[in-house]
Amino acid sequence: MHKQQIERLLPASFQRTATGGGVLDALLAVMESLHAPSEATLTHVEDLFAAYRAPDILLPFLVGWVAWDHIGAAPAVGADPRGGIPVGRLRDLVANAAWLAASRGTEHGLCRLLSTVTGTAGFTVDEPADRAFHLVVRVPPEAADHLDLIRRVVAAEKPAATTCEVVLDEPTAEQSPPEKE
Repeated sequence: MHKQQIERLLPASFQRTATGGGVLDALLAVMESLHAPSEATLTHVEDLFAAYRAPDILLPFLVGWVAWDHIGAAPAVGADPRGGIPVGRLRDLVANAAWLAASRGTEHGLCRLLSTVTGTAGFTVDEPADRAFHLVVRVPPEAADHLDLIRRVVAAEKPAATTCEVVLDEPTAEQSPPEKE
């Protein structure tokens, strides 16, 4: 709020004495400067809730607000937001939260959730014919570094009445490093 706007809110007797250079003028200038940070924030308040524009410190709140905090994606409030999942992937999780929630409980939804939190595509879910109510989640070799996170996500997101195992796929010939001669 600018000094002139604050001055118009004062009683008429104060407005008459608010001439340049006086104590009241200095007080109004201080009030203007105190309002500036809040007004700057309120000018762009929508950025606080946008997945890709929100400050990193707000990501744990956003992950909780879109109901994905149960997979342990975001650290506790006040901790480093990069605790388990990189900030960019947390932002992707928040941005895709509606689609992920709508497809929750499906094979495609679980694969996309795993791809979102690991940054790696190629997850598959198999249901062996010989084992009822059992899922096998196949993890691409590129996601081997994220096995703890993948197990945590699968345990939280699999249907309650099923058992599950997480299996790391072997690299194919084109994914293997070339042999030394």
